[in-house]
Amino acid sequence: MEIIPAIDIIEGKCVRLTEGDYSQKTIYNEHPLEVAKQFEGAGLRRLHLVDLDGAKAGAVKNWKVLETIASKTGMIIDFGGGIKKEEDVKVVFNSGARFATVGSIAVKNEEEFVKWLLQFGAEKFLLGADVKGEKIAVGGWLETTDIWIYDFIEKYRSHGISQLFCTDVSKDGKLEGPSIPLYKSIVEKFPELFFIASGGVSSMKDLDELNAIGCKGAIVGKAIYENRIQLQELKVFIS
Repeated sequence: MEIIPAIDIIEGKCVRLTEGDYSQKTIYNEHPLEVAKQFEGAGLRRLHLVDLDGAKAGAVKNWKVLETIASKTGMIIDFGGGIKKEEDVKVVFNSGARFATVGSIAVKNEEEFVKWLLQFGAEKFLLGADVKGEKIAVGGWLETTDIWIYDFIEKYRSHGISQLFCTDVSKDGKLEGPSIPLYKSIVEKFPELFFIASGGVSSMKDLDELNAIGCKGAIVGKAIYENRIQLQELKVFIS
């Protein structure tokens, strides 16, 4: 299982939200590059970079942070938050991201997203599915739809999506443990998917459980920043 540390960006700084609430914000570092270099120094190869300003504004904002980290580390970066137009996708790739992370657009404008998959290649996208009670949530988690997570995955598998991460919004940033039953169910239904668990990871035990149920990756954020998980402990997952 690949460990994918997360850096969430607001105003160019490394922060974490609780349950996606912008009023529940903690600033961990003024310089995200320093954080990325620590991750790389520990042997981690991937990075999940989230532009929270972009997610709120509906347009990519913190591409300079992406550009800096991409040019000064060798990490494989997925970048999301505010990717709403083809121009945003181009900015993300031109700034050094290996994958563009999308969520809301895949829910709200399927036609546009499918066009991107054909234009840039489905393998260039990491699809994010935020859920509340197995239903898809969008708009920075502010809005819950009636779309069932399994239908959502099935649809985009047919369009060539091979990597997907799922965040249970009720767990995110709370360090209460991930949604093991939900993720187990997804992995069992879609064994060929590069499935990445996200949200709620609080300990090495959580990571061991995610690994045991067959997750291909796990996004870890707050647990690292709050020293619940030490970077050196993650070496057991680095081959």
